[in-house]
Amino acid sequence: MELRFHACQIVEISVAEQPVPIQHYLRQPRRVVNALAHSSQIEAMGGDLYRLKMRPIAFMMLSLQPIVDMRVWAEPDGTIEIRSTGCEIRGFQYVNQRFSLDLVGKLQPMSHQSQTLLKGRADLAVAVEIPPAMRLTPRAFLETTGNSLLKSVLLTIKQRLMHHLLTDYYTWVADNPPAQAATNGLLTSNNPIA
Repeated sequence: MELRFHACQIVEISVAEQPVPIQHYLRQPRRVVNALAHSSQIEAMGGDLYRLKMRPIAFMMLSLQPIVDMRVWAEPDGTIEIRSTGCEIRGFQYVNQRFSLDLVGKLQPMSHQSQTLLKGRADLAVAVEIPPAMRLTPRAFLETTGNSLLKSVLLTIKQRLMHHLLTDYYTWVADNPPAQAATNGLLTSNNPIA
């Protein structure tokens, strides 16, 4: 029996005006990736590919650790896009061989009444064949439990993003004043501060 689970989270973050706009910071996807999870959970795989080692998750009587490969890139306007490219489930080989995960996320800076808002959305979908030992469990219960689990995973990531992204951005601005940012190539004539 295959089950499909889905969760979605929406985020809106108000950004205080700084000498270097957040769009310039967002053009460094690695910084955003580091805001999504602790550095011990992130592995850079080269280019715009990253591996996220999630904390083990308890689902019914199983303990599973999803390892998600994802592509993270920035558009010229500072929009960050995330898309999963692969997944492995550690802890239970049966599930690993019968599991698929699709993660799509977007974080976009938008001007709104003389301030910048970061608006984002993440969708997480999972399809899995339920192990024989769990097939007597009512389908509705499994679906509710699975959807709640995915929602809690996205909520944890959202809360971390909301706290760590702005903290890192403000620190980055302090370390990269406009003149230094231009010297370091973070600002170009195509990417003016204004």
